[in-house]
Amino acid sequence: METKEFKAEWCLLQNQFDSYEKHSLYIKLLSVIVLSAAVISDVTSIFTVLVLMVLWLQDAIWKTFQSRLEPRLLQIEKYISDKSEESAFQFNSEYLKSHLSGISLINEYIRQSIRPTVAFPHIVLILILLIQCVI
Repeated sequence: METKEFKAEWCLLQNQFDSYEKHSLYIKLLSVIVLSAAVISDVTSIFTVLVLMVLWLQDAIWKTFQSRLEPRLLQIEKYISDKSEESAFQFNSEYLKSHLSGISLINEYIRQSIRPTVAFPHIVLILILLIQCVI
């Protein structure tokens, strides 16, 4: 197997990996905008808290999608360095070996949501909103 195919696959997956990071940032920025709009319009309510929580969960879902790419990227890097005879472009086949469903998938979303890089901005925004409601 020529490493050319692995390199092509790695580039595709790495670009997608980076894209998920950008989308996660957009979700965080949208959360800031939602909070700012709620504070400016003086409409701080449980509805706003729920919207912020939904955005937090959406961020966790994006990060879960992103985390599915990482094992294959690392595997490809190993194949390239070892000049392996494995087949390139096997992302879906590899993913099916560890595919989660039902409660396991929900648990994965929850695990992603409590990672510090995901949780930090969302928790802070919700706390700001709750403090605003109390004051």
